[in-house]
Amino acid sequence: MYTIVTGAAGFIGSNLVKALNDRGVTNIIAVDNLTRADKFKNLVDCEIADYLDKEVFIERLTAGDFDGQVKAIFHEGACSDTMESDGHYMMENNFRYSLAMLDWCLAQKVQFLYASSAATYGGSSEFREERQFESPLNVYGYSKFLFDQIVRQRLAKAQGKNSQIVGFRYFNVYGPRESHKGRMASVAFHHYNQFLAERKVKLFEGCDGYGHGEQKRDFVYVGDVAKVNLYFLDHPQRSGIFNLGTGRAQSFNELAAANVNSCRALAGEPAQSLEALLKQGFIEYIPFPDALRGKYQSFTQADLSRLRAAGYTDSFASVEEGVAHYVKWLNSHV
Repeated sequence: MYTIVTGAAGFIGSNLVKALNDRGVTNIIAVDNLTRADKFKNLVDCEIADYLDKEVFIERLTAGDFDGQVKAIFHEGACSDTMESDGHYMMENNFRYSLAMLDWCLAQKVQFLYASSAATYGGSSEFREERQFESPLNVYGYSKFLFDQIVRQRLAKAQGKNSQIVGFRYFNVYGPRESHKGRMASVAFHHYNQFLAERKVKLFEGCDGYGHGEQKRDFVYVGDVAKVNLYFLDHPQRSGIFNLGTGRAQSFNELAAANVNSCRALAGEPAQSLEALLKQGFIEYIPFPDALRGKYQSFTQADLSRLRAAGYTDSFASVEEGVAHYVKWLNSHV
């Protein structure tokens, strides 16, 4: 039986392929669009059974070529550029493509685990998996929101009870194998490269009532994201839409300090407090961009009540722990 990973050469997809390999699973069909060919590097140390372009894959899937041959699909493939303005492309890529896979999995009774997004919450101040808190601010968030709505409809019907469907609302994911994302890579990635180039990290000044660098996000390490996905793979009786963050908001100051201290540790230099790093110029504040005013999430924090109720009990890495691992990985993959 095959395990299929879409977006397999991308950030979260490639980490899932590696995590599956680590537990001995290699009969994997990797699906992706390699128009951006540099993404292939994410799979060089992974073992797969086959690679298919996303258009070829969906044609073969709907034609019945994989009927009876698939255990599970991890659907990570999507356009994740929140600045994308082509609504037609976004809906075809993120909604229609996903819907075709969902219907096939339900018909075949195949486990379907897919990437949703915290972008479904938009400007909400509460982050619970309930309709009243969902108000996406861009077409990317809307494409994820609309698909989640369809999933809820399917789960409410008998067909949803006979086949696992799990959506993960990813918060601010960071970690290995994201360099191909360019400007859409995590803040942790950009901090690392900024420090290497300038020996300093730049943060926005305060906004929305927050002090300089004190805006907070739920930063979640990609290794933890993979662990949660595999937990649900191992528990096919559990379905639903779940937040996937740490449940703990941390400030950009904390993120920057973790990055600077991790980079300094590579040179044998001791960790220092935020105040000391600021005094020595390792962290610097820059004016908040006018273009982002009213469009910026100054606070996100996943409510993990449903995830915990589903039986997932493992802890999540803090920014300090996750960034330390990530910086060591980046340094070894120069």
